[in-house]
Amino acid sequence: MSGSESRIPKFPVIGHRGNGMNALQSSDRRMRSVKENSILSFNSAAKFPIDFIEFDVQVTKDNCPVIFHDNFILSMENGTVFEKRVTELCLSEFLCYGPQRDLGKEGKPLLRKTNDGKIISWNVEQDDPLCTLQEAFQRVEPTLGFNIELKFDDFIVYKEDYLIHNLQATLKIVSEFAKDRPVIFSTFQPDAARLVRKLQSTYPVYFLTEGGIELYYDVRRNSLEEAIKLCVDNGLQGIVSDVEAVFRNPGEVTNIKDSKLSLLTYGKFNNISEAVYMQYLMGIDGVIVDFVQEIAEAVSNTIKHSEVSEEEGLAEENGKMKVNYSKPQFSQQELSFLLKLIPQLIQP
Repeated sequence: MSGSESRIPKFPVIGHRGNGMNALQSSDRRMRSVKENSILSFNSAAKFPIDFIEFDVQVTKDNCPVIFHDNFILSMENGTVFEKRVTELCLSEFLCYGPQRDLGKEGKPLLRKTNDGKIISWNVEQDDPLCTLQEAFQRVEPTLGFNIELKFDDFIVYKEDYLIHNLQATLKIVSEFAKDRPVIFSTFQPDAARLVRKLQSTYPVYFLTEGGIELYYDVRRNSLEEAIKLCVDNGLQGIVSDVEAVFRNPGEVTNIKDSKLSLLTYGKFNNISEAVYMQYLMGIDGVIVDFVQEIAEAVSNTIKHSEVSEEEGLAEENGKMKVNYSKPQFSQQELSFLLKLIPQLIQP
């Protein structure tokens, strides 16, 4: 086990794109309170009892790893909307969009395409400039772990040389600036997952999967069963799955554990504290969440509090008097019933 992996805490709460992703059309203000994937968002998340933040890294044309989720940047010039692929921009071009660090400088407008194809202004309550991976290492609370998602376009077939070149640019920054910070790599790109594991052994590598919720040309992306095979065949440490896929196929948790793999989840159900607690009971190892404050505090007050209490209880039992603690208990029969019920509740 690597040094970084050994320092991953029990049941980590991981802030999605920092303090939560931006859903600009959502009626919930939390989904547009702070600019996602920004230094401000990362440090805002660090104020709560979380262990890691997750963010997306792409490599610019001049080999600089930058933090941005979408494949394209959208902007407007002379009333015309245009888009540019992030990986085809040089660093200076990338950084000129949105608010600028130089207060006397005005950035180009930053727009975003919604899931239904509408193009809207990227308006949030607290905005912040775009940033690089190096900046994140230098300016984010140093005790906060980084889950670095290595981002590639789902609809491009990449040559291995291209993947290696991009991964090495990111690994160079991590090697120079990570210091003692815990780091996890994750990616939806099966070959990138295989290669980043081959290129380094310091940090754990997780394969991201939708587990069959959406289907892709690459069958390795289309089920938890395929994800397990990819991880085992290439020495990866774990899987990050859409929680819905896990709830539809709860039996796969046992198969993942039997394969000696760790399992983290992401998705909308992770913003519901009861669903997070259910995952803890199922043996899932951690969650990526948007409602960082609410879920982090719920986990801290229930799961982690009960674990501390349990440890105290055992210590006292072996030494002095037994300390009772409060922890919800489910029999195996009750848990089995819940695992059978959940897939029925979430079927489309």
